[in-house]
Amino acid sequence: MRPARAAVPPGPGGPLPMQDRVRDIMETQLVTISATDRLSTVEDIMTLGHVRHMPVVQGGRLVGVVSERDLLRASLSVFSEHRDAERRAFLHVVELERVMSTPPIVVEPDATIEEAALIMAEKKIGCLPVVEGEVLVGMITETDILGWVAGVDPEGS
Repeated sequence: MRPARAAVPPGPGGPLPMQDRVRDIMETQLVTISATDRLSTVEDIMTLGHVRHMPVVQGGRLVGVVSERDLLRASLSVFSEHRDAERRAFLHVVELERVMSTPPIVVEPDATIEEAALIMAEKKIGCLPVVEGEVLVGMITETDILGWVAGVDPEGS
C-alpha cells in the first residue's frame, strides 16, 4: 500500500509552490530532427549533445518524439546478433518515423509542473514536448522536474 500524497509536497525550505508552471522550467533551446532522418543521425546527435529525447518535426509541425529507449528497442535484435559495424549500418538505413513515438503526448506552457509530472508518470514517459497550439515552444523532462523538486537552478548556476 502506498502512502497518501501530501497536497503540497515538501521541498528544501518548505512546501513546493504547486502553481509553478511548465514554462518556468522547460528547456526552450531544442535540437529537432526530421521524421525522414536516419536512426544513425539521431544516435550521433544524442551522443554528442548528451540528450535522451528529441522532438521530431515535419513541415514545422511536431509529429513525434524519439528517445534513447526507442533507439535501443529498434536495434535490440541487431545488438545481440551482429557486431557494432553491422548495427551501425542497420541504424543508417532505418528512418526515424519507423520507431518514433507518435502521436506525441504534449503539454501547454501554462500547465502546472504537477500536471506535467502526473502525465509523465501515468504514460510512463521521460519527457513532454511543450506546445502553444501546434507550435513547439519547449520540452520538459524528468530531470527538469527532479531539479525543480530539489530546488536546483535550471540554469545550473
